[in-house]
Amino acid sequence: MEETLRFCAACGGRLELRFVAEEGKERLVCRACGRITYLDPKISACTVPVLDGRILLARRGIEPARGRWVFPGGYMERGETVPQAAERETFEEVGLRVRATRPVGIYSYPDSVVVVIVYHCEVLGGEPAPNSETLEVRLFSPDEIPWDELAFPSTRDALRDFLAQWGRQA
Repeated sequence: MEETLRFCAACGGRLELRFVAEEGKERLVCRACGRITYLDPKISACTVPVLDGRILLARRGIEPARGRWVFPGGYMERGETVPQAAERETFEEVGLRVRATRPVGIYSYPDSVVVVIVYHCEVLGGEPAPNSETLEVRLFSPDEIPWDELAFPSTRDALRDFLAQWGRQA
């Protein structure tokens, strides 16, 4: 990300990587106005829908991890809560209206800029269907989950936690 940011959002001056003694780290600092540009993480809000005792997963139609399986979710937008983002993303990605009920867990990794927050949910309506970002939507029993074809470490970790909380084993 540091390679793609070149200009200050405040004044348009050039950014440079500079050691900031007060923070003990290198930061992107504007040469003109001295403003620090912080590279904050992105929040991905997700749900694990269950229909007829089976978990709904979607095969990704976009990069990264195109063709791999994931539960519905995506980036939170300003002006919405994390549960609202999870509910919106679930509808957009797989056509289900859900209510996020309680967290499954929060997942972050040193090599990723994404913090993934996953919720249990109540399915309120809709019919599961793929959209422009998904190739396929399918229901899996716990012993059918395609562990070797999951999209991200957070997908694997959250599904394991979900199954333990649900009282099921894969």
